[in-house]
Amino acid sequence: MSLHQPLLDGSQKAFLSCYLDNLALVERLHRLLLDVIKDEFERLQILEINSVQALLLFNIGENEVTAGELKTRGYYQGSNVSYNLKKLVDLGYMHHQRSEVDRRSVRVRLTEKGRRVRAQLSDLFARHAEGIEKRGFVDINGIDEINTALKRMERFWTEQIRYIY
Repeated sequence: MSLHQPLLDGSQKAFLSCYLDNLALVERLHRLLLDVIKDEFERLQILEINSVQALLLFNIGENEVTAGELKTRGYYQGSNVSYNLKKLVDLGYMHHQRSEVDRRSVRVRLTEKGRRVRAQLSDLFARHAEGIEKRGFVDINGIDEINTALKRMERFWTEQIRYIY
């Protein structure tokens, strides 16, 4: 037993075990989502961008944003987002423009090419939602409960970052 591990009673151990299962599942689901997107894009012969970049296009949508705004929203981490935005601009999926107010800041938005990729990803997600519902994996109430629980986890983790450190 670790020096820093508190003594837990039976229900605390059970909760910890379930929490650790949740953490592992969230990680696996994210990696699996990236693999699903990769497979779809290979099928569509979209080979010059990766799954993370495709999700970036999807999340930006019709907005015009900075890398900082994407980080603030919690979508992406530091240098990763800057690298991926630059790559997407270089490949013609995004326009970029320096801010008139802060010359260090660059605003980006999707090009027509970027909007087409976003639409393909949107179609993929719509097919997934339809398949999940049709096959009875999760109904609207179940998906809503999952979202509520995940938002609570997100709020808890956000509080840990903001208030503990």
